[in-house]
Amino acid sequence: MTMTNTAAAELIARSNRLGSDPRVTNYAGGNTSAKGTETDPATGEPVELLWVKGSGGDLGTLTESGLAVLRLDRVRALKNIYPGVEREDEMVAAFDYTLHGKGGAAPSIDTAMHALVDANHVDHLHPDAGIAFATSADGEALTAEAFGGRVAWVDWRRPGFQLGLDIAAIEEANPDSIGVILGGHGITAWGDTSEEAEANSLWIIKTAETYIAELGKSHPFGDDLPGYGALPPEERLAKAAALAAHVRGLASTDRPQVGSFTDAEVVTDFLSLSEHPRLAALGTSCPDHFLRTKVKPLVLDLPASASIEDSIARLDELHERYRADYAAYYEKHAEPGSAAMRGADPAIVLIPGVGMFSYGADKQTARVAGEFYINAINVMRGAEAISTYTPISDEEKFRIEYWSLEEAKLQRLPKPKPLAGRIALVTGAASGIGKAIATRLAAEGACVVIADLDITKARDAAAEIGNTDTAIGVQANVTSETEVQSSINAALLAFGGLDLVVNNAGLSLSKSLLETTVADWDLQHDVMAKGSFLVSRAAAKVLIDQKLGGDIIYISSKNSVFAGPNNIAYSATKADQAHQVRLLAAELGEYGVKVNGINPDGVVRGSGIFAGGWGAKRAAVYGVPEQELGTYYAQRTLLKREVLPENVANAVFVLCTSDLSHTTGLHIPVDAGVAAAFLR
Repeated sequence: MTMTNTAAAELIARSNRLGSDPRVTNYAGGNTSAKGTETDPATGEPVELLWVKGSGGDLGTLTESGLAVLRLDRVRALKNIYPGVEREDEMVAAFDYTLHGKGGAAPSIDTAMHALVDANHVDHLHPDAGIAFATSADGEALTAEAFGGRVAWVDWRRPGFQLGLDIAAIEEANPDSIGVILGGHGITAWGDTSEEAEANSLWIIKTAETYIAELGKSHPFGDDLPGYGALPPEERLAKAAALAAHVRGLASTDRPQVGSFTDAEVVTDFLSLSEHPRLAALGTSCPDHFLRTKVKPLVLDLPASASIEDSIARLDELHERYRADYAAYYEKHAEPGSAAMRGADPAIVLIPGVGMFSYGADKQTARVAGEFYINAINVMRGAEAISTYTPISDEEKFRIEYWSLEEAKLQRLPKPKPLAGRIALVTGAASGIGKAIATRLAAEGACVVIADLDITKARDAAAEIGNTDTAIGVQANVTSETEVQSSINAALLAFGGLDLVVNNAGLSLSKSLLETTVADWDLQHDVMAKGSFLVSRAAAKVLIDQKLGGDIIYISSKNSVFAGPNNIAYSATKADQAHQVRLLAAELGEYGVKVNGINPDGVVRGSGIFAGGWGAKRAAVYGVPEQELGTYYAQRTLLKREVLPENVANAVFVLCTSDLSHTTGLHIPVDAGVAAAFLR
């Protein structure tokens, strides 16, 4: 449906502009609104409406469906039944009785702020510079000085109906004001037109930035800490990859998490300076920040030169202390009726000289948590430059983190997909069976690394599946120990770890015994037998280090048990792969790692192997036209069905689910029934 209301259309356009600029606000942070008039379909009379960004939406990508639409007279009438700040949460349910029409987003806790302020357009944003003022020890005095009376100060108050009343009263008492600094939180600005509101928001942000830049201290984070500077790029990425699996295991003690890593200069610079331990311990302040980053990060207190072994040992100690501290924080502030503790693991782990790991239920959540902590670093820098960084108290953080309204929002989240939180690497995944497997795993919620000999095709396949929060493509010649390790490292740095590996890369040469050369034999065994060994060995180290279990799956073949003519090198190496499954299942079971195999047959359509000449040669062996090879294979099966790449992908998915949590060392035939290949 085309949006016809001018005020609402202007709101969407303004929101998208503001939300696309990281200086202005963070992902899914802040909210905007517009007031206007429409004809009420029930009466035919004009009615004043409020369009406001709904709960959980993102300004940069906001569309009409993300707006809550309310009758302005009914929202403002809620002042008459407001029971006071101790019961203000009840007002959220009351908003449901002010909605106009059907559909739209759920009203957010900030709706009152937008409705009660007497301006047609209102922006509530979380710019780093604005929050720097909001978290300064003398923020109120600095606000008066920096903004020349055009911006007022509001003491910290949890978002809600009372905050809306407070801001409306300040606006009424200060008719020349264009906005407020919300203590500990962010900014709110307004205007009679959309252009004026946007200009006022940007003016507040620019004025705050200029004040900090011109009058702030030049070294707000203190002096250099000897030995804590950033390592050279290749060295820090190598150290990050070496630590990633273990750190993810720690962060997943309560529940599996996906990770994200950044070695951005803003992070490594912060960790190289003397004040970072004090500031990190104070935690973040803006609710949008700490709801994603937790109240504070875990910070490794060793120099960049610390060995991997020493770093891991110290991280274990710090993690145990972090969990105890978080439990104490919960016990201190919890009240009867508080939601149960959601987990005591850190969402942010900072490694001096290396960078930052961030964690969440999926890659986007993990990445955004890291982006929010970078926002927090910028806030701390600004606040320390002009004053002393003073975030809201732990008591107030707890009231937000375990707020009944926040809990209700979490309960409304959709049920996670079966493979949510799992990270997969599939070799030979740019086409055919591998691509079908990667596509299915991603569709079921997994993050996927598509490893292929052809990097361009790997990246193209990943782009077809989704954005880089879902899939990435990497180059991997599985015969190369170096390239195999590089692909594993890519998974670690992109998604924080690894849970599921599919050994699918392969090729086939259709030759008789006498025609098969030593080079043919070596090539087949290098790619599939040796390649699978190299991938499994590198992956097993990660899986053991994480202590989260996992799956290794081999795409073998019915030829691993069936003897046919003119494919000795191929079938022998498939038999090698099949026995690797049994050997690794026996060895890795103690670590909770399941190892299973799939035995497909006759996957012609979409197959890179068949397209590369194998199909023509097998067709010649069986005396059928190449284009009819799939049909021929189907007719020799018990079910008379052609096997497709998706059928193999289905079997891989089933092996990875909790339904087969007690299955290892198994080979599943996906051959439509080839009696000669029955497992005995």
